[in-house]
Amino acid sequence: MARAASPRRRAVTTVIAWAVGLAIFFPILWIVILSFKSEGDAIRPPLQVLTSAWTTHTYAEVQERSDYFRHFMNSVIISFGSTLAALAIAIPAAWSMAFVPGRRTKDLLMWMLSTKMLPAVGVLVPIYLIFRDTGLLDTRTGLVIVLTMINLPIVVWMLYTYFKEIPSEILEAARMDGAGLRDELLYVLTPMAVPGIASTLLLNVILAWNEAFWTLNLTASKAAPLTAFIASYSSPEGLFYAKLSAASTLAIAPILILGWFSQKQLVRGLTFGAVK
Repeated sequence: MARAASPRRRAVTTVIAWAVGLAIFFPILWIVILSFKSEGDAIRPPLQVLTSAWTTHTYAEVQERSDYFRHFMNSVIISFGSTLAALAIAIPAAWSMAFVPGRRTKDLLMWMLSTKMLPAVGVLVPIYLIFRDTGLLDTRTGLVIVLTMINLPIVVWMLYTYFKEIPSEILEAARMDGAGLRDELLYVLTPMAVPGIASTLLLNVILAWNEAFWTLNLTASKAAPLTAFIASYSSPEGLFYAKLSAASTLAIAPILILGWFSQKQLVRGLTFGAVK
């Protein structure tokens, strides 16, 4: 039997965990601090930044210059729209690969994953030209299509992993009771894989929310999400650190709040099937 960890070992592990967590969180904390400073104070040395006056005027300037709510709604529609579209495609695909595998299923999965290694800039020009000719440039529909396609391999892989943990005998029993393919997917498989589907949904929303390359290159103003909202504060005249930090804080706050409230579901989904 494994011996219980000693109090000293637990204390060291706790300290290391807190140190790593603080190191990861510090850049976000620093951005939040800078967002409450004036432009002059934001470029001072760190100690002077901390002791300088705090102000909310930067947020007012950001809101006056840009329509935050419009960018926010674009991000919500694009992120959740692409996620739901990816799930609608990935659930049947992952079901077929997990329960009706073919000779080349593993090869197909590896090929799908390999597309994520392709540099995005390598296909920017053809996609840009296609979108220009089809009227999809600077539209939410265009971004939903692109983000669905680029995140689909990850969604399929995650759902495939979760579905493989579900005993196939359950689906066979459902078929013996007269369940068709639609009933099998909607009323048997999907309810059993809710934790895995939920964690996949959350991860895909985060990936789509943070996507910058495609949103900056395929939008101008109408469909610009929060990533474009942040980029607008980098200009040829230089970086406006306080305003850039305020814009970044406004952009990351919603997804941080979503992650905070859904962290239990996310962890539960990521460990789904780990212990039988």
